[in-house]
Amino acid sequence: MSDSTPADPPASPSPQATTSSEPHATPVSLEAPESSALRMPLDLLLAPGHGWFRALRHPEFRLFWTGNFISNIGSWMQNVAQGWLVLQLTNSPLWLGLVGFAQQVPALVFSLLGGVIADRASRRRLLMATQTTMMLLAVLLAVLTHLHRITVQQIVLIAVLAGTTTALNAPTYQSAIRDLAPREDLLNAIALNSIQFNASRVLGPALAGFTIAGAGIAACFYLNALSYVPLLFVLARVRFPARAEREANSIGAEMAEGFRYVRENPTILLLVLLVGMISMFGMYLVMMPAFAKDVLHVGARGLGYLVAASGVGAIVGGINLAMLKPHHRRGPVLLGAALTFFAAILLFCLSRQLLLSAFLLAVVGGAMVGAVATPLSLIQTLVPDQIRGRVLSMHLMAYLGFTPLGSLLVGALAERWSTPVAMALSSGFALVLTAVIAFAAPTIRRLQ
Repeated sequence: MSDSTPADPPASPSPQATTSSEPHATPVSLEAPESSALRMPLDLLLAPGHGWFRALRHPEFRLFWTGNFISNIGSWMQNVAQGWLVLQLTNSPLWLGLVGFAQQVPALVFSLLGGVIADRASRRRLLMATQTTMMLLAVLLAVLTHLHRITVQQIVLIAVLAGTTTALNAPTYQSAIRDLAPREDLLNAIALNSIQFNASRVLGPALAGFTIAGAGIAACFYLNALSYVPLLFVLARVRFPARAEREANSIGAEMAEGFRYVRENPTILLLVLLVGMISMFGMYLVMMPAFAKDVLHVGARGLGYLVAASGVGAIVGGINLAMLKPHHRRGPVLLGAALTFFAAILLFCLSRQLLLSAFLLAVVGGAMVGAVATPLSLIQTLVPDQIRGRVLSMHLMAYLGFTPLGSLLVGALAERWSTPVAMALSSGFALVLTAVIAFAAPTIRRLQ
């Protein structure tokens, strides 16, 4: 149960309220037109029903969104630095894939447990516990690296612990978005969450590239640990709504109930499977250090630019998704985004020019937002509240849990042949399979 229920957000004053309607205005009112003009674009962006950023007019969601944005910048800095550190220690794409596997495989094991917890536990307490754990792991990684005591085995262990924490945290985090944004603004809130995540993917890797070059890898880990402080402050202040009491069964019974619900709803099952395909066959970011170092030969700074390019495209994709109105059909958006995603990865594998590769990664990032956020919004709106956490955990298990399988597969193939060939085979297979689903599943095409 949460500690309190959020108060209704204060009504935003209309632009007209700041300007006198009398013909003889006082001297103070001479500044009103300028103030009104400056506020007008913000009013349009936050306007109910059609504003691109309308979910941010809700104070609790806005606070939650801001704290996570700051923390995610640090997380992306650590992701880039960690991959670069693994290559420095091993010079092996297989080890790069193994670390990705170690960080993501806990999602296969613990996501469902996280879903049960999300339907039971206090949002605030769980989120504060998991974020504090992530901060301490970042400090540990920073200290070991700073003292030159880090080994690749230690990186794998820290990756497993971080992945386990993420798996337990993720269903509660996604459920919190639904708690803090009303149903009519849910798709917009999910799109805005994607925008902040991918904006951090632009800033984080770019900052990581400069930080690695100027201050070393350990500095990225220290900065990531510091980025959790604002998020913990936000979690202590944000007011989650009170939740209805419900009968708690055993953990096994509640997991089985979630599985049964998804199995008996073919549309939800197919949405989860599509996300699993995106995750398993499109894990391009895991192998990006190998592309930067061995294929494009652009170094750590170039790696930051490549990952940032993907983030820029994702921001554009998120804005496009935020612009969608409730009546827009989301099925074609999902299928079109998935096809574009795999096709762009395939073309990226053929590129040997930095600018062309960055452009293709921008397309990949934009398409991925539509391919992952769209089914998430559909699940959030189609699934009843009392089982939402468990169904979201399956979406997250598919999104996070299948990535390690893909990382391991592509890492092994890259070790035998090359990274571009391995990624091309993976994305090409998924492109064909997605095309088959697009033609064979009319229920997905008709989703509103």
